[in-house]
Amino acid sequence: MNLLHTSDWHLGRTLYGRKRYSEFDAFLSWLVTTIQHQETDLLIVAGDVFDTSTPSNKAQELYYQFLCQVAMSGCRHVIIVGGNHDSPSFLEAPKSVLHALNVHVVGAISDSPTDEIIVLRHKDQIDAIVCAVPYLRDKDLRQVEPGETLQDKSAKLIAGIKHHYHTVCAKAQALREQLQVECNQFIPLIGTGHLFAAGGKTEQDDGVRDLYVGSLGQVGADVFPEVLDYVALGHLHVPQTVAGKETIRYSGSPLPMGFGEAKQKKIIIKATFQHKALSITPIEVPVFQSLLRLVGTVDDILADIESLIAINSTAWLEIEISQCGSVVNLREQLDNAVAGSAMEIRRIKNQRLAQSVMDSSKDEQALADIDVNDVFCRCLDAHEVPACEREELLATYAEVLQTLQEDDALAE
Repeated sequence: MNLLHTSDWHLGRTLYGRKRYSEFDAFLSWLVTTIQHQETDLLIVAGDVFDTSTPSNKAQELYYQFLCQVAMSGCRHVIIVGGNHDSPSFLEAPKSVLHALNVHVVGAISDSPTDEIIVLRHKDQIDAIVCAVPYLRDKDLRQVEPGETLQDKSAKLIAGIKHHYHTVCAKAQALREQLQVECNQFIPLIGTGHLFAAGGKTEQDDGVRDLYVGSLGQVGADVFPEVLDYVALGHLHVPQTVAGKETIRYSGSPLPMGFGEAKQKKIIIKATFQHKALSITPIEVPVFQSLLRLVGTVDDILADIESLIAINSTAWLEIEISQCGSVVNLREQLDNAVAGSAMEIRRIKNQRLAQSVMDSSKDEQALADIDVNDVFCRCLDAHEVPACEREELLATYAEVLQTLQEDDALAE
């Protein structure tokens, strides 16, 4: 059986205001072709199909068009689990219709763990059993109790995640043992997840946010029971294994979500089962839109742009000026430099000028460079809140953010 593992498409995401639908369309078309060439039996999308819980009409069109193409590609099964960016109710709304196309959707956990156990049948055989575990929301894992410390909350979260995986996998393993006897064949047991593994690699500007209160709830490899033959993970955009285990993997995002990922090799993962033997092969995703970060003085940048024009580059540019002081007509100079080319300037930063401004007056720092936690900390500073009171206030603030992030705007 051939499995393809991908995640974190973030359909609908923009880059500093620039829509990227042509990139998403190109990737999905490439993925359909790859599914055919690799003779794929099972496709797993491990969360964050969309970038927001209320995706645009265009993002939805790309998604459903892709699923229809996969249904005609020869791929027997598709499994999609919800991520922290997805609306569970939106993903699951067409569940019964998609099931007719052999597309199985699990947007969120339900009252019964067996709802996450999917037996993939084809004709007279069973291809695999999948523990289709979606993003596990904080509210589904623990009850808030007064007086809890951040460490208490972290321990509860990790215990809740581990308990959920072990409950689902124990039931799936019992079912596998029964079916293997009945069918007289080995049946792969595959898990999914959308979470942050301890020690996981991230990149600056990748848009990956902490899933739980205060950066807690980062899990170890022991969360995943050893009965799982392969674990397909989503959330982190850098392709990687968990704790060095080759069978527990993040595929990473197929497109760079920001300039911090511009030089990163993007992949999907092919896992092939031949009886009990498993081989894993990364498949490189083509670059559909080049992103470049140029750093230097204005003269350096203008020279780089000239060189790029000479090779007919179509890159989108992030420009970081490293020289001291302000530059007269900077934007006009740079726009004139790329005029008539296929390149676009998506962002300009004057790092040294920004630093000097921050040093002289933090109030003038660009809002885009401050995250929500920094804003709250500055508020505490402005109101001279003593250190002994801050931990509880920060924990409460983090829980409010968590609630806002996990609210399913489309749920009744």
